[in-house]
Amino acid sequence: MDLLADVLSVSGVRGTLGTRIEAGDSWAVALGDCPGTTMHAVTSGSAWLTVPGREPLELAAGDVVLLPPGTPHTLGDGRAVTPPHRNDGALIRLGTPPVRTRIVTIHYVCDPAVRTQVLTRLPDLVHVGAEVGAACFDDAVRMLGRELANPQIATTAVLNSLVDIMLIQLLRAWLATRPPEQRGTWLGMLDDPIVRQALELIHQNPAEQWTTATLASAIAVSRATLSRRFPAAIGQSPAAYLTQWRMDLAAVRLRDTHESVETIAATVGYGSVPAFSRAFTRAYGMSPGRYRTKAFRQAMRQTNDVSPGR
Repeated sequence: MDLLADVLSVSGVRGTLGTRIEAGDSWAVALGDCPGTTMHAVTSGSAWLTVPGREPLELAAGDVVLLPPGTPHTLGDGRAVTPPHRNDGALIRLGTPPVRTRIVTIHYVCDPAVRTQVLTRLPDLVHVGAEVGAACFDDAVRMLGRELANPQIATTAVLNSLVDIMLIQLLRAWLATRPPEQRGTWLGMLDDPIVRQALELIHQNPAEQWTTATLASAIAVSRATLSRRFPAAIGQSPAAYLTQWRMDLAAVRLRDTHESVETIAATVGYGSVPAFSRAFTRAYGMSPGRYRTKAFRQAMRQTNDVSPGR
């Protein structure tokens, strides 16, 4: 069971290319309106990253950083003023020629309906240097640079795939350093094989009537061991996590399918609709039927907003 892939898929993580920078000497740009989680990958040259409240960080070719949504920050060579720029996906050229630095920006957004998330549990700044991440995403960074510099047939398809690969590779490289920030979050399970096995069972069969005792028995540990190690790793008890994951799956199905509430309830482990409705209402503050209606209306408004002639 690939837990990370499962959570990224259900939580609807998707990336899009943002601003691309080609810079010479004496350049800087302020980026404060970034949609979603922002990744900057330095494909050539170097740059200084400045985030309020932190020491400036020098980035070299091959370095990648990840910042939370809406984080104001500046990129530059440390010698110029910082005019603001909108992150509209355009190529911007800064400084005096020749070009010495190239940076690719990627924005990642998540499905707000899903509470089991990876990106929102990361620290305020994730930095993976070229010397650490070379084995993980060096090739992807180079491919990004080549595709953007020399577009060819199906470049869009290649870029879309690379955007997804970049996130996975960055997480792999960062997690390989065993950062203390992962403890007490969903990613904490990676450091504990017992918790990981328990999560795999939950994800493989969320409809099973799991208890701490049955999970512990299935992975051949004591109930006390699992009760202690599970919340220490991810910050939740097995029962709380099981309920949260079931509700995440249910919310996505209610919004994206025409399955009946009865079918969805059974799929996520509830033998009766009333029991499922009570659990869902506690999680989302509204009944499954009301949630589905609200999601449908929101989708219709979004469709009308982008329809021709408006």
